[in-house]
Parts: sequence; structure tokens; C-alpha cells
Amino acid sequence: MELISSYNLIIEFSVIIILSFLFNGLSKKTNIPAVLMLIALGLMLQYILEYFTTDSIDFFPILEVLGIVGLIMIVLEAALELELKREKLLPILKSLGVALIGLMASVWAAASILYYYIPEMSMQSAWLYATPLSILSSAIIIPSVSGLKGKKREFHIYESTFSDILGIMLFYFLTGKLNPAEDSGLVGFGGNLLLTIVISLVASYAIILVFQKIKSNVKLFLLIAVLLLLYALGKKMHLSSLIIILIFGLVIANMKLFFKGKLSSLLDYAKAHQIYHELHTITAETAFVVRTLFFVIFGLTIAITSLFDLQVALISCLLIGSIYGIRIVLLLIFEGKDIIPQAFIAPRGLITVLLFYAIPVEAQVKSFEPGILLFVIIGTSVIMTFAMIYEKRRSSKALQIAESRTVGSIKWKVPSVLDNGGNGEKK
Repeated sequence: MELISSYNLIIEFSVIIILSFLFNGLSKKTNIPAVLMLIALGLMLQYILEYFTTDSIDFFPILEVLGIVGLIMIVLEAALELELKREKLLPILKSLGVALIGLMASVWAAASILYYYIPEMSMQSAWLYATPLSILSSAIIIPSVSGLKGKKREFHIYESTFSDILGIMLFYFLTGKLNPAEDSGLVGFGGNLLLTIVISLVASYAIILVFQKIKSNVKLFLLIAVLLLLYALGKKMHLSSLIIILIFGLVIANMKLFFKGKLSSLLDYAKAHQIYHELHTITAETAFVVRTLFFVIFGLTIAITSLFDLQVALISCLLIGSIYGIRIVLLLIFEGKDIIPQAFIAPRGLITVLLFYAIPVEAQVKSFEPGILLFVIIGTSVIMTFAMIYEKRRSSKALQIAESRTVGSIKWKVPSVLDNGGNGEKK
């Protein structure tokens, strides 16, 4: 049976997108992350392919490209949501603190576990393997927390975005350490970061000023192409490319803040805001498609049998335990006692997979089981699911109690009016 033909690929792509849309709707009702459903779909397709064809397909190049584009779209989508206001400075700094300390503590704990339990694992390799496992997945978190209250939802958007960016920066800083000739140390890394920020700001101003003057209706994918080009060129120049995407998103989402004084005269706010609004829509749509294809193809590439390995289960459980132990302590320090469900919203996902496949050959360890990756992704997603279900029930119960109290107070007042008949006499 010919599975890979033009029309079959169109049918398969269309069915996957439709199913992903249905999974999103089901996710909102059940709080089961759509990502788990997409991975399960990929696993099903893996067995279907094995049944109908004996040809092996190398999905890694597709997975890598989808991962990079998905990462850019997710960070851009998150940056477009961030409002830089004075009253939001404290929540942003708090989220940054939790993301940074949580990342470093989780990497240290995960590296120690991997170094101790996996043969041939050097501490340097352990840190590289631990970094992807320590990064929060904004691809899962941002769609999943839409039902939370304002402050909690905002915290998760900020924290997961910062975790993505800081984690990726740490990963490439560690890969640079593998080659002493290219390693510039913390000073060089700091200079690289500063240069990236300057380039990002200049590029962001230039893009907005140029694109507000383009009269053609077909310009949004041109804008995305420019951003992809900047990201790829930044990578070639060994810059922290994701900062370029983040800063552009922040600048266009907060134009009135960045275009002040003489710069305000250069900005046509109505046209620039229209670009922002349309970009917001197309970024969300593109991120949805890319995220869907990425996790389905990831499901096609994984070996489900590795989940039943005793050592994989032991190491994975220790990693998951360290993730939540560190997170609970941090949130108690930064947030106080109200840490439900935040303490259990720490899924791993797209960036974890993407960076795992980006580990340089010289740092790869053959005895490391990829099943650990899958176990941690599924485990953290399932824990988040139960936390969200608990929060939904708790909120619903609190609402019912509030409504019953309101109704009770009305019932208490109504008889006094009826019994007195308005004349102070009982009927």
C-alpha cells in the first residue's frame, strides 16, 4: 500500500490538523494536555507505518526544522502577550527569579542524578543532558493555563517564557565549553548577550518603521521570513538568537513605551498596531500547526518499549521528584502558601526534545536511554493534568459556596418583606 504519495500526504496532513483541533477542545474540557494526545497519535501512526511498509523513514531532519520554527513561533507568541507596565515590574522580576533559580537548581540536581546512575556519563555531559530536562515547556503551559485567574496565568506565561530563553542560552553556553578554542568564558558570553540585545533593538525599530510603510496586503509572512532569517543569521554568528525574537515581540507589543519623544513622530501607531494584531493571529495559527506536526512526528520516532525499563523508570522518577521538590520550595519562598496549582505546572515538551537532539556528538552518551526523555515529558504532563483538574474542581466548589451564600442572604431578606406586607403587620 502506497502511504507516501502527494494526495495521501495531503489527506494525512489534513486529518492530523483536524484531530489536533479536536484534541484542543477535548483538552479544555478534561485538562489533559493536547500534547499527550498528539504523541499518542504519533505512536499509533508509527505502528500503522510498520504494518503497511518496511521502508524506514528518517524523520529527524523534519523534526529539527519543525522544532526550530515552532520554538521561534512560541517565543514570539508569548512575547506578544507581555505588557511592560510599571505595575507589572514586580510580577515580571518574580517570574524571572523563579525561572532562573529553578532552572539552575533543577539542572544541578538532574546532572547529579544522571552522573551517578548512568555509566560513562561525565559531569560535563550530565549538565548538557540535564539542561533540556530542566526547561519548562511554554508550548504546553501557555495554552493549558488559559482558565486560571489573571495573576496565576500571568505568572506562568512570564515564567515559562523566561525558562525557555534562559535554558536555551545555558545549553549553548555549555556546548561552547566543549570546544576550548571557541569558549570565551562568562565575559565573552556577557558581551555576546549585550551585542545581541543591541542588534535586536535596532532590528526591531527598523522592521516596524519599514513594515508600517508597506502598502501590500501580503506582508505578514514576509515579516515572519525576516525574523526567521535574523534568527538563522544570529545562530551562524553565535549570537543568542532567541533574544532577537523576544525583543522584537516586546517592542511591537509595547510600541508606546519604546517609541517616545522624537521617535514617536516616526511611528504611525494605527498601521503598526494593525500589523501587531494580524501578527498575533498568524503567529498563534502557525504555532498551532507547527506544534501539532512536531509532537506527532516525535511520537513517530520514539520507542515506547523503553518506558518499561526498570532503570529508565527509576532515573525518571528521581528526576521528576527533584523537579517538583525544588519547585515547591521556590514557590513557598517567592509566592507564600498559595502555590496550588502553580507548584505542579512544570511540564517538559518541545524545547526538551529539540535540545536533546542538538547535543553535540562529542558529548553524547550511548548508555543514555531516550525513554527517560519520554517518561519525564509524560510524567510532568500527567501531574499537571491532575493539578489543573483539582484546581478546576476547587474553583467550581468555591463558586458554588459563594452563590449559595448569596442566595441564602436573599432568602433571609425576602420573608421579612412578605411577612410584614409593607405595613409592619404579619399576614
